[in-house]
Amino acid sequence: MMKSLIAVIGAALLLGACNSPPPPAPPPPAPVAQAPSYMVFFDWDRSDLSAQALATIKQAANAYKANGNPRITAIGHTDTSGPADYNMALSLRRANAVKRALIQEGVPSAAIETVGRGEAGLLVPTADGVREPQNRRVEIVGPSGATAQVPVIFNDPAAYCKALSDKLRQYRTGQVKDEESAAIYKCEQGNYNEGIPPLENALIDAKIPLPAPGYRWPGRSYSPS
Repeated sequence: MMKSLIAVIGAALLLGACNSPPPPAPPPPAPVAQAPSYMVFFDWDRSDLSAQALATIKQAANAYKANGNPRITAIGHTDTSGPADYNMALSLRRANAVKRALIQEGVPSAAIETVGRGEAGLLVPTADGVREPQNRRVEIVGPSGATAQVPVIFNDPAAYCKALSDKLRQYRTGQVKDEESAAIYKCEQGNYNEGIPPLENALIDAKIPLPAPGYRWPGRSYSPS
């Protein structure tokens, strides 16, 4: 009799456990606050700022000053019309135009980084050679926004040296200078610290975009004067 009673009690407890409601699901993670971003648009093949662009830049500057953000990045873009190298330089000119306007609105120069993306990162995907107004833009982002990444080319200094040398040979109208040849030789020998800076300086002096516009060896952000 006792064994039967124990069996009945055990079965009742097991049935109760099966019918008990599952534990509540954990609450979803709190959303991560994103810094606001702003877009400034440009006419075709232009880097000057319209009245609407200046108004947008003023909003971005006011947000920066109100929130005390440590950094702000202006990322320039173009559409797919025109040569890729020209567009890379144009995108950086647009970013620098926005930087100058941000400075006029009270944002410290040292707090602003400029990056040129050229035809990369199209807002509206198009084929090559298409004049798409929404792709001709500068994005102004804070530290929690979509900041630019240092180009992977700096992970391989030998490849970066070769890119510098190839670009110099491609754009030089005359013979490569002796000091440039010496720098190329140093790069080929693996002496990157002495070979890379002179090659970068030669391209900059000749107004030729660097292989990674917006950055200099070993990945420091750079804005041409």
